[in-house]
Amino acid sequence: MPFREIAGHRRVLALLSRAVARGTLPPSLLLAGPQGVGKRRTAVAVAEALNCLQPQTSHAVAEGHLTAHSPRGGDPAAALQVADGFEIDACGACGSCRRIARGAHSDVIGIEPGDMGSIKIEQVRDVIDRAAYRPFEGRRRVVIVDEADALVPAAQNALLKTLEEPHPASVFVLVSSMPDALLATVRSRCPRLRFGPLPASVVADALRRDHGYTEAEARAAAADADGSIGCALAARSVDLTEARAAAQRLLEQAARVADPVRRLEAAKALTARPGPRPAAERDQLAAVLRVLASLLRDLGLLAVQAGSGETLANMDLHADLTRLTSAYDSNRSQRAFGAVDRALGALERNVSPKVVADWLCLQL
Repeated sequence: MPFREIAGHRRVLALLSRAVARGTLPPSLLLAGPQGVGKRRTAVAVAEALNCLQPQTSHAVAEGHLTAHSPRGGDPAAALQVADGFEIDACGACGSCRRIARGAHSDVIGIEPGDMGSIKIEQVRDVIDRAAYRPFEGRRRVVIVDEADALVPAAQNALLKTLEEPHPASVFVLVSSMPDALLATVRSRCPRLRFGPLPASVVADALRRDHGYTEAEARAAAADADGSIGCALAARSVDLTEARAAAQRLLEQAARVADPVRRLEAAKALTARPGPRPAAERDQLAAVLRVLASLLRDLGLLAVQAGSGETLANMDLHADLTRLTSAYDSNRSQRAFGAVDRALGALERNVSPKVVADWLCLQL
């Protein structure tokens, strides 16, 4: 997984690739951000760039430089400095890159939570022992700790000395969606790179390009994914295309119809059971509500004339949403968004989907 194949995060990737090119990559890093946005893929890309047999070089697409050490006593994130630089990337095709991508490279070690959902001290001690030796087949040994927040306190303490005085040929990359769960002593030894949610357009492009989604499927999944490709893929069992269409129809009808009886008729379409599983009705309604929240957020932005470019999660519906702003001003959009949030909470508490749908249609 070369840097160029990762969706989004161009500035962070440019910082990392330039640090590899200049030999200034810190011996430990913390990649922090929401789940499913590409943090672990980035860690693998770092391993490939460090060990590629035929690395590619080009001018950096963004400016930045990552220094090897943090200021003593200061925030390790202060090690990030803006400067002109040079970018390097893995070829993605040599034997080393292919083995790293398959998880079969002897010098790229992965740790992840076990069956109990935690990373034990025994796992960490084994990795520390292996990281104390020179690489066997590559230039650098890379240890990737996935879901690092699952490290038990004893395991985190065991890592401290290695993070502070690592073997010169080893790099530790901690990946976490909850970095504040790590001990402060661990965080202080790892410069943090922050990964934000991806724009909906980037998520949709990745779903089409890498996962075979159609245009409509990709747009619907991206609007529901809250900036996470991983979340979009996890929700594939739900018909998000129909969920978005249903949410849009509901908003349009609520804009035209004030009569409570007719609104309750519209609620019936939301609770028509989409499949044989008892939970399918609840899952589909939850998907509609999440998309509805996304549409209302966009309506709120359009109402204050702040919706343009990649700020809208449903950019392909820009014209349709613009027409709805005459009925949904900023205040109504906010009230409706709050109602959707309460409806989602009620579903999570196992309230009947029919009751939730009826109540929500009267609030919009």
